[in-house]
Amino acid sequence: MALNYNLAKVYALSDNDPEFVMQIITLFITEIPDDLKQIETGIKEKDHKLAYAYAHKIKPTLDLLGMTVAHQEILEVEAWTKREGKKSEIEATFDSIKEQVKEAVKEIKKDFEV
Repeated sequence: MALNYNLAKVYALSDNDPEFVMQIITLFITEIPDDLKQIETGIKEKDHKLAYAYAHKIKPTLDLLGMTVAHQEILEVEAWTKREGKKSEIEATFDSIKEQVKEAVKEIKKDFEV
């Protein structure tokens, strides 16, 4: 049972196509963790453009997978990059996103045996 993600939007978008659903979750578990590393690098090195690019890239995926809190937090990361804020302002928010993605990946791998 999905606690950390919700595939309702994915199923609706795909007309309940199981192959499409598998493509989306496979992309999520393979790409999003690497994208988060890029955001983390951007935050640590105060490379706001790098952090923004990857935050912007993963934003729709978090929404599509029903990760409402993580989606709201990635919007905060985007806003932080635009105002070129201090690193300390965004670290807790980013840590929260990382944790939510980690839990969702773990749960998806278990639920779909991927």
